[in-house]
Amino acid sequence: MALPRDPIILIPARMQSSRLPNKPLADICGEPMIVQVWRRAMEANLGRVVVACGEEEIVVAIRAVGGEAILTEPNLPSGSDRIHAALRIVDPNGRHDAIINLQGDLPVLEPKTVKATLDLLDRPEVDIGTVAAEITLDEERASTSVNKAVVAWEQPDALRGRALYFTKAPAPTGHGPMFHHIGLYSYRPEALARFVSLPPSPLELMEKLEQLRALEAGMRIDVGRVDTVPLGVDTPADLERARLLLMY
Repeated sequence: MALPRDPIILIPARMQSSRLPNKPLADICGEPMIVQVWRRAMEANLGRVVVACGEEEIVVAIRAVGGEAILTEPNLPSGSDRIHAALRIVDPNGRHDAIINLQGDLPVLEPKTVKATLDLLDRPEVDIGTVAAEITLDEERASTSVNKAVVAWEQPDALRGRALYFTKAPAPTGHGPMFHHIGLYSYRPEALARFVSLPPSPLELMEKLEQLRALEAGMRIDVGRVDTVPLGVDTPADLERARLLLMY
């Protein structure tokens, strides 16, 4: 099965953030953060890019630079629900054969990481694609703020494997590598529709990790191995790091 030919990148964004108020509009090198994320998506050169907004201010910021944005219900429960709602508006006829969910707080994301996520949909049995990078710091192995992907790699050094579990705890135990899960997803349209129709699952509620709902429902998630973890901006300190990274 060939790769999807007409993917769409959807970027969910909303203003509510307890640690960094009005996060999508935070200035990074003269532009709102959501615009920087939109630029990274465009640089991936994979197809149409649409920002799925929870508030009108974000729509205005994206349209000001010539981007495409759509307003969605602000109180949707998750980014997955937001991109599904946006997809129904911007693609009512189902033209796009793959959806990439790119988080709106990744302003320094490398375009090759986006492509690695899409590449996992080259096999018909795969419902969802995502990516992970090997953890190299001991403090990240132990940290519950780092989400881990437990993966059955096709070979020990393979660039691809099947997701078995996701957790905030150090896993798997024993000697060997751990992998930092990166919250970037590719879906087939029917897989996204099925996923958002499912109720939150028991393990999802325990771990507070949405992707476990798919695994509990028997959906297949493949994982691509990438080199680096992109900086996610959640705090003022993260914002300063992003500014420095994009400055040079």
